[in-house]
Amino acid sequence: MLETLKRHKIVAIVRGLPLKHAFQTAQALEAAGIHLLEVTLNTPDALKILSSWRENFPGMHIGAGTVVTLEDAKLALEAGAQFLVTPNLDEAVVEHARAHSIPIFPGALTPSEIVRAHFAGATAVKVFPVSALGGPQYIAEVRAPLAHIPLIAVGGVNVGNARAYLDAGCVGLGVGSSLLDLEKVRAGDFDGVRQDAENLVKALEE
Repeated sequence: MLETLKRHKIVAIVRGLPLKHAFQTAQALEAAGIHLLEVTLNTPDALKILSSWRENFPGMHIGAGTVVTLEDAKLALEAGAQFLVTPNLDEAVVEHARAHSIPIFPGALTPSEIVRAHFAGATAVKVFPVSALGGPQYIAEVRAPLAHIPLIAVGGVNVGNARAYLDAGCVGLGVGSSLLDLEKVRAGDFDGVRQDAENLVKALEE
């Protein structure tokens, strides 16, 4: 999974998506070149969305985000999650994922938290909310002593700064509201959704 993340780089974070728009949203993102898709568990019908995506988009990697408790992790795996993402570090959640051979990206922010997450068994560590501590510069400074730990930047990542996070050494990026405009989704503008995603993909290729 880590190699998949390094290759495709973007994890689309989907929060608050209405179930009725789930299929067309994933279809638009896939058409734009997005290969990793995360639905947050604080989204209404999140588990239904996750299961639907697993059934309809076999070429994508479908995961669950905002996995806060061990119960969240269990429910997500039962629904078919192929990876788990948390906003915090809970060793029990990491252990459960590892016991089921499921990639997990736990949230951490400080160097101490990042190292703790790494030794707990993180596939890669989600640095969140990274923009609050300086964005790409913070990543570069953290990686000076911790370059052996794979990092995913999450929080404030957008088309304008995404390339800078990769240049600073991140193996992947979690991108949410700047990638998926729910107003366009609700309006049925899935061409617009696809175009926004294509713009981000192209920004990373330049």
